[in-house]
Amino acid sequence: MTDTNISTILEIVLRIGGLAHIDPDADYFEAGVTSVQSLPLLLELEDRFQVSIPDDQFIHTRTVRGLAKLVETLTN
Repeated sequence: MTDTNISTILEIVLRIGGLAHIDPDADYFEAGVTSVQSLPLLLELEDRFQVSIPDDQFIHTRTVRGLAKLVETLTN
């Protein structure tokens, strides 16, 4: 997992969630990202990293660091 992926995903989560800050290991839903915002988040991640993220894996991955690991797994 690269720091670039973490920082890119962090920026996307902050922007879509309308958040000022979140720790990469914090649950972004608990930090304020809503279920309505999760679809644009999923779509942007898939577009940005050119991957297809399975819904069940996305739903259970609730941190920026977890998303970075998931994206890395799907791109390798």
